[in-house]
Amino acid sequence: MAGKYNQRIAVSATCDKVPRVCVARGSTGPDCCNKKCVDTWSDRNNCGRCGKKCKYSETCCDGDCVNTRFDGHHCGRCNNRCNSFKSRKKKNYQPSSCSYGMCSYA
Repeated sequence: MAGKYNQRIAVSATCDKVPRVCVARGSTGPDCCNKKCVDTWSDRNNCGRCGKKCKYSETCCDGDCVNTRFDGHHCGRCNNRCNSFKSRKKKNYQPSSCSYGMCSYA
């Protein structure tokens, strides 16, 4: 009987009342926003902080809203940095560009 009672408490507990539910195994994230556990590093509706929504064309990467189609640090997906390539004429490095989610496209 005690086991069923403990299960009911765990199901009805929200993170605003019991913050530790967000750090429990199987939780969707360590942060509590609007009574839900979220990961503010990757949640589009709570990007970087509770309530900060990314625009339609943006993705939440490391707590920042970015457009992965054109961002050189998050090209095509989060943390996919476009590498630098060596110029054939000079021995200096130039950053490769991100277009349509692909590095050095075109």
